[in-house]
Amino acid sequence: MSTSNPQLAQWVDEVARLTRPDRIHWCDGSEAEDRQLIDQMLESGDLLELNQDSHPGCYLHRSDPADVARVEHLTFVCTRQEDDAGPNNHWMEPGEARKKMLGLFEGCMEGRTLYVVPYCMGPVNSPLSRCGVEITDSPYVVVNMRRMTRMGKAALERIEREGSFVKGLHSTGELDPERRFIMHFPEDLEIMSYGSGYGGNALLGKKCHALRIASHQARSEGWLAEHMLIVGIENPQGETHYVAAAFPSACGKTNLAMLIPPTSHKGWKIWTVGDDIAWLHPGKDGRLWAINPEAGYFGVVPGTSPKTNPNAYDMITEDTLFTNVAVTEDNQPWWEGKKEGKPAIDWQGRPFDANRGAAAHPNSRFTVSASRNPSQSPEAEAAGGVPISAILFGGRRKDVAPLIFEAHDWNHGVLVGAGMASETTAAATGAQGVVRRDPMAMKPFCGYNFADYFAHWLNIGQKLSQPPRIFHVNWFRQDADGGFIWPGFGENLRVLRWVLDRCHGDAEAVDSPIGYLPTLEGIDQTELDMSREAMEELLSIDEGMWRAEMAEIGDFMGQFGERTPEQLMKEFRKVVDALEARKAASGS
Repeated sequence: MSTSNPQLAQWVDEVARLTRPDRIHWCDGSEAEDRQLIDQMLESGDLLELNQDSHPGCYLHRSDPADVARVEHLTFVCTRQEDDAGPNNHWMEPGEARKKMLGLFEGCMEGRTLYVVPYCMGPVNSPLSRCGVEITDSPYVVVNMRRMTRMGKAALERIEREGSFVKGLHSTGELDPERRFIMHFPEDLEIMSYGSGYGGNALLGKKCHALRIASHQARSEGWLAEHMLIVGIENPQGETHYVAAAFPSACGKTNLAMLIPPTSHKGWKIWTVGDDIAWLHPGKDGRLWAINPEAGYFGVVPGTSPKTNPNAYDMITEDTLFTNVAVTEDNQPWWEGKKEGKPAIDWQGRPFDANRGAAAHPNSRFTVSASRNPSQSPEAEAAGGVPISAILFGGRRKDVAPLIFEAHDWNHGVLVGAGMASETTAAATGAQGVVRRDPMAMKPFCGYNFADYFAHWLNIGQKLSQPPRIFHVNWFRQDADGGFIWPGFGENLRVLRWVLDRCHGDAEAVDSPIGYLPTLEGIDQTELDMSREAMEELLSIDEGMWRAEMAEIGDFMGQFGERTPEQLMKEFRKVVDALEARKAASGS
């Protein structure tokens, strides 16, 4: 297998001369190829076979202990002008970056196989999809890309028809943290990653292509590449409406994507289109249409259980690649929160000792095809995508943000997303309650200056005659004792129902300076053990806190200087003025 595309053939030849592999393999994405690569890694020890009676088709990979997560401080956006990358990105001059990377790649594949991995992000037959080619020397990357993308022959055929693709060059190198860089060249649709075998740094179709490069590509082509789940909500009458949602980490993103309706909601169904990334395109009908560019899940394992996420738990019992989990005495995968079994061997292959810390690495992962998800949407492969009725932004806030509010309009919604923030937990940072701004949950992933990104969102709104309504949710409001007021998990469907009712004009709301709030009866509380006082607390806003919040948002916006769109600052001033007017009216 090779290619009729001269640009691709020339690039592969250039990379081979630079990296000097022993052989070149063009990946076709077949089951036979996948089996051969798995057998090869089982023989080399790069994969370990798990208990095939309890977990058929499941394997374990242990990564280098110094290579277990994304390396944001070594991830660069290399635009020709530094201001185009913005203060939200690490920047390096493209010429300097290429020189550094070519030096690292020289001869790095000697004794190894160079794999050419053509892939499509999104359904192969969709005009909304985009293709790429990753060159890698890691068979682990190849088998993961087969599960995470539409990889192989069909993708290559589309590349040959269209002639365009994102170039991604990857090598695990020596796995030396001092020789590890992930470079993005968005103006050239190119990625270079060296020195890491970890998924977020090595599976270049995921964050590197589908967000950093695609966000830049989307800006020039008039669409949005977002760090969002896509979920379909089917009512008892059989009508399905779709919601996209952006949350920072530890805010319930995957649980919402695979939500199980509570027993009080008979006849309701939830359909997962995607759990992590959404590509959103203005349609000819004036609505926003979305596809999930991914074909699988690369999820965090710890905490996954039949209680927290039954669908995720069920789907990873077969045909799953695990990375850095522990194993039991009978060789079943184990992680903190699983509840069943006991760890015998930790994620580094040592006898488990609780004094050394967690048995599974906190960022241990599963890779599995989306077809394994019991709640996978029938529209997951729809070439035209699904129409989005609402967009949710959310974060972890103990007091300032109510359970939910709706933006006044699209432009105000862009401000709501731009000002998104979440409070860190002590387990993650050592300091609880530190507020971090994470606009649209895209801080680590936007491939260009945030000010230009906000302007692009505003421009997209002008193209939509029927834009999605925009909401902000906060499942994490706390009472005076520090307990969560809202039960969360499946009960979040009650909030989603209010969202859809608002979209269809079937729910009343109370106007406030920050947006529209539900009435006390607006959220269905049937069979929900919650007092009226608790619901009042959930839906209340402290205007003093919000004045302080808006001041912090203003400071955050200030770092982007004159590039910040005036329309966004106009929306900002509207909220500030409304809060000040309420303060003056109350005399406080």
